[in-house]
Amino acid sequence: MSAIFPAGLILLAAAAAVGLIAWRPGRARAAPYALGAAGAACLAAVGGSALAGQTVRLNVAGWLAAPAGDGRGSGLAVDRLSGLFLVMALGAAVPVSVAFASWAAGPGSAGPAPAATRMLAQGYALALGATVVIMTAQDAFTALFGWEALTAAFYLLAGAKRGEADRVGAARVTVAFGKASGAALLVGLLLLAARSHSIVLASFTHAPGGGARTTALVLLMTGFGIKAGLVPFQVWLPRGYAAAPAPARAVMAGVCVNVGFYGMWRTLALLGHPPGWLAGILLIAGGLSALLGIAQAAVQNRLSRVIAYSSVENSGLIVTGFGVALTGAAVGNQQLIAIGLLAATLQMVTHTAAKSLLFSSAAGLEAVAGGDDLEALRGMARRAPWSATGLAVGSLTLAGLPPTAGFVSEWFLLESLMQQFRVGSLGGRLTLALAGAAVALTAGFAGVTFVRLVGMVVLGPTGIVGGSRRGDYGWAGRGAVALLAACPLMIAALTPLEIRVIAAGLSPVVPDEVTMGALKSPWVLQPVFASFSILSPSWLWIELPVMLGLVVLLAFALSGRRLIRVRRVPVWRSATIGVDGADSYTPFGYANPTRRVLASVLHTRTGVEELVPGRGNGDAEGYDDERVPHLRYTSDAVEVVESWLYRPAARLFAAVVTAAKRLQSGRLDAYLLYMLIALVALVAVVTAMA
Repeated sequence: MSAIFPAGLILLAAAAAVGLIAWRPGRARAAPYALGAAGAACLAAVGGSALAGQTVRLNVAGWLAAPAGDGRGSGLAVDRLSGLFLVMALGAAVPVSVAFASWAAGPGSAGPAPAATRMLAQGYALALGATVVIMTAQDAFTALFGWEALTAAFYLLAGAKRGEADRVGAARVTVAFGKASGAALLVGLLLLAARSHSIVLASFTHAPGGGARTTALVLLMTGFGIKAGLVPFQVWLPRGYAAAPAPARAVMAGVCVNVGFYGMWRTLALLGHPPGWLAGILLIAGGLSALLGIAQAAVQNRLSRVIAYSSVENSGLIVTGFGVALTGAAVGNQQLIAIGLLAATLQMVTHTAAKSLLFSSAAGLEAVAGGDDLEALRGMARRAPWSATGLAVGSLTLAGLPPTAGFVSEWFLLESLMQQFRVGSLGGRLTLALAGAAVALTAGFAGVTFVRLVGMVVLGPTGIVGGSRRGDYGWAGRGAVALLAACPLMIAALTPLEIRVIAAGLSPVVPDEVTMGALKSPWVLQPVFASFSILSPSWLWIELPVMLGLVVLLAFALSGRRLIRVRRVPVWRSATIGVDGADSYTPFGYANPTRRVLASVLHTRTGVEELVPGRGNGDAEGYDDERVPHLRYTSDAVEVVESWLYRPAARLFAAVVTAAKRLQSGRLDAYLLYMLIALVALVAVVTAMA
């Protein structure tokens, strides 16, 4: 493994180098992503070796960081915790990269500009490499280096097609929030380094308690929360994901976003015993993120934004489980830490598998339909069966339906939130109860959200005809989508094995024998605490098909050959029987009741516009009589946090800048006076702090 570790990084570097030259149309475009798949496989193997107990080190002292002491405290190393994250993230990166390669080899995949193709390949390779560096960094300098590299990678991916509308603005928003998270991490790590007198991460465990340590903990959680897309920092995530080319979203959402969760897990392992109020804040932030994310996803009209806002929801669910673990750490209950981390990690595995599948499948659908508007993607099972099947499996997983991994992870999360009676303080019990209510509401809206995708996009009537005439993914891409679709199903069937792997990976945070308490028997699970409740996902995989078979046999016995008789009747669609075309039930119409119910939360804006032929509105086409005026109904959901927080802040900042411009007199004596005032103020602050 000592040779495979650098080999994986070298393959990622080769992918970046090949991306500089492989920009011409054809199969050469797939070369960077094929190399990336090989590199990701090597690094996932290194993570598996670390889970088995072998610590793998790569000495990069002098390249990324100065040596610390004997040099063993700096550089890159893989222990059980980082091995767990490498297996999960880089394991998903292998099929995602194969699908990426199949997409890149197709015609018109990256647009005519060679610069867009180069930026995409560079951003892809840099994102995977930065993810590995962050997850294996042993010192603060290397971790910050990887974090800033990942911010640059996200900028390249979001701005690859900068010639299209809104791409540049989305890339700028993405990099702005990335820099904000990096600044929070920088200050937090510097505080810990000053208290421990070392930049080695392991030394932070010995940092003395007090205000500096607590401040550093809050700053670190803030930086990681920004990358994960927690409220109120979630506004960058749907913009950045939607701006990136279709398969790049799978890399950003399914692979790279896990660095935020890794940072939280590692911080808990290093610092431990957080204040109770911080756990409460994370629980509330996680619950709000989950609820607001799924509410926005339920009413979006573009597939990329539906999946992106669903990522906000999943991040909220993961952080809610982590908040349970922090609550356990605050009260000194190891079982509560174990159930919280186990629920959060199961959610993270589900999110990684489902988001990789959904965005990879969406890339195939968009290539066929020529866009991601839900109205144009109706009935895609007939035009792109492989990608549509992947979209259906991913949707059922995130809806939390059995027998998928989403059902198991949500069950564990709800069970962990039901342990509030084990917390002594009233505030802790109330925050756990509120987070549980938010998660329950989120689960209900998730069903509504993803039923729309399955019912309309996959199984619905054929929508707008157009887009590319080429078929679904090539054979390699189809195999990758099939493998990604099998993961949420097989993970659920093998959940006891998954828990054993997770317990080994979490051993640096909580003893694995405590986490293994989730196994009541080899195939029956419980939420760590005995005699509370049980579940067997493996038996569900046997029981559900058997019950389905019995129902089919009973129906056939009662109805005979009438059960298989073919009858052709008009399809019922929302009481509009036999209605086709623009007047039939649409994805927009399906989401409109949700948009109305959540109007006070989403600040839904509605309007009616009269379309008169001959006035240049051009919307009368498609009607039987283009000479007759028509009415157009519009409804749009507002990003509440952006409207209430960031736009007023931007206006205030612009006013401050305008006022500051008046100080630019162009006189040297005035500028010297400003410097003197600043120096006196700085000396006064330092003196007061001393």
